[in-house]
Amino acid sequence: MRLVFLGDVMLGRLVNQVLQQTGATYPWGDTLPLLLQADTRICNLECVLADVGSPWTLTPKIFHFRSDARNVAVLQAAHIDVVSLANNHTLDFGYEALLQMLAVLRQAGIGFAGAGANSAEARQPALWEVGGRKLGLLALTDNEPAWEAGPERPGIWYMPMTMNDPRSAELCAILRAVRPQVDWLIISLHWGGNWGYIPPVEHRAFAHALIEAGADIVYGHSAHVVRGIEIYRGRPILYSCGDWVDDYAVDPHERNDLSFLFSLEIIDLQPTRLLLYPTAIRAFQARRAYGSDRQEIVTTMQRLCAQLGTATRWVESEGCLEIVIAKT
Repeated sequence: MRLVFLGDVMLGRLVNQVLQQTGATYPWGDTLPLLLQADTRICNLECVLADVGSPWTLTPKIFHFRSDARNVAVLQAAHIDVVSLANNHTLDFGYEALLQMLAVLRQAGIGFAGAGANSAEARQPALWEVGGRKLGLLALTDNEPAWEAGPERPGIWYMPMTMNDPRSAELCAILRAVRPQVDWLIISLHWGGNWGYIPPVEHRAFAHALIEAGADIVYGHSAHVVRGIEIYRGRPILYSCGDWVDDYAVDPHERNDLSFLFSLEIIDLQPTRLLLYPTAIRAFQARRAYGSDRQEIVTTMQRLCAQLGTATRWVESEGCLEIVIAKT
């Protein structure tokens, strides 16, 4: 079984304008064949898919990302199976837009987790099956506390990223309830602020606690740049998958336009290899990275992984970094 994880997918603003003139496959560029080779594909949807709503003004907000509801076809074109909605852009255009997006995703057959019409739905796992194996995704964020879903209020699953917070008891209870339902449990975390290649100490402690509680992989994003990968108790922690596609300005030092397609190979429920295919955002497309771009992002990731005790090697025949995951 091969699971693919992508960083932030933002289809609003200039990307939305380009999509009015192009086909649904456009944002995926030449990475589409890699996506279609996987058994399942997961991304963080960093915008709202809706044709309604007004920019959020109840609390301070600078950026608002909305893509036409019809652009759910973009996700379908890449066979995206599940999206994380626990992030700081899901409510950019208010409750009405969020509710429309939930309906659009359901109609398209795309699973979601991390947001809902109320707190119960926001905390529900996305559940799906691949080759007879049951998978589950829970999604939470420490961004935008004002957006926390309530018993009768739409919103996100808000959770400070520490087991010292009282909310952690509920999180652990949900983990215990979901664990027997699935063969492979993924926890999506949209955590921390922007920038910085080094995961905060509290993030590492929180990720370790989630693995100890039964998570099979921690899938992190939010920083706009990639961070190193840690293997903890034989389970991978992706601290930040960076940006996959967007219209953002590029920081010349942090290079938020460079990332990877993260492909996890699993045999008999044991993760065996993590393959990282270098990518670059160009003209609002995710493309395979080559030349100096590839060298820069590969060198950066190798250094970051080494700092977390993770060995990597470049596999020229496959055009990717390889991390071998030892059995525990």
